[in-house]
Amino acid sequence: MKSLSETFAGKRILVTGHTGFKGAWLSHWLARLGAVVHGYALAPDGGQSELFEIVREGGAFGTDRDHRGSLLSRSELTAVVAMACPDFVFHLAAQPLVRRSYDEPINTLATNVLGTGHLLEAIRQVAPNAVVVVVTSDKCYENREWTYAYRETDRLGGHDVYSASKAATELVVSSWRRSFFDAEERFGRVATARGGNVVGGGDYAENRIVPDLVRALGRGDALGVRSPNATRPWQHVLDCLSGYLSLGRWLAEEKAAATSQHRAFNFGPSGESERSVGELVTECLIHWPGEWQDLSGGDAPHEASRLAVSIDLARSILGWRPTWSFSQAVAETMVWYRKRHQGASFTEIRSLMDCQIENFAA
Repeated sequence: MKSLSETFAGKRILVTGHTGFKGAWLSHWLARLGAVVHGYALAPDGGQSELFEIVREGGAFGTDRDHRGSLLSRSELTAVVAMACPDFVFHLAAQPLVRRSYDEPINTLATNVLGTGHLLEAIRQVAPNAVVVVVTSDKCYENREWTYAYRETDRLGGHDVYSASKAATELVVSSWRRSFFDAEERFGRVATARGGNVVGGGDYAENRIVPDLVRALGRGDALGVRSPNATRPWQHVLDCLSGYLSLGRWLAEEKAAATSQHRAFNFGPSGESERSVGELVTECLIHWPGEWQDLSGGDAPHEASRLAVSIDLARSILGWRPTWSFSQAVAETMVWYRKRHQGASFTEIRSLMDCQIENFAA
């Protein structure tokens, strides 16, 4: 916490997607570090509004720093970037759901690819000194269904539109960086962060396994699981965000960043946290008893059966490492949901989040 505070305290920071799950947690953490946080996003999507309201009531945003708008509105986005005058930009705004990309393929491409281009151009025009971390996904790789952990130099691709949009976003960031940001000394540094499957309290997005489980438990129903044998690298949201913050800190250290060719980093858990969906659900039910059913074999959109990423580069260059084990990540996630569903107030939930951040940092 001390080293992060030395980097971010008093700094002006723009978080796009601050109304979403990771964006709300990141904004809360940055505010605790003493940063002046601006946010730019659409209104919270469905159940996501609760986590955002918990964070906003805690004072993460002033009334003049909570901005609403689309990444596709270039003039509006540019005006907010100019107003925020950020030292750092963490770009998390996106269409983040694989299954939704089947229903909204054009919107997914426009938001994730063109929207990122709009943001980078706005930064280039009105905030050229900003350090920029663009969050994409571990699904940006051409998944060959092997046990090999994908490295940052592996081929980009994507079976579904969401994955393809993240691969394309990587190319957009790389081209803007090499064409503009690395070409002149006055520009800040830019890099991408490829995160894994994240769990944590407050996520209520549709078609995500833990939110779906929580909704089923709240109703007293058994959860139907489409792909119980699919393996993913599960990590707590604080582990993932600590990687983004570490990357931002490293980019701000001009000497180290200026001499490095590394501009894309994987952030994932240790190997013991690469578990099947069935194992994840079973672990969750230890903390909130209930039942689940195997619905595999049905008519569902394609989902990769295996995905893992190598974090060797983040370890060696950034000095970053995952902190919480699989079992602790699940336990911290489920205590959030149980407390909230048992009637804990927003103030009590914020206190829990503060404790989780302090315990994680310690």
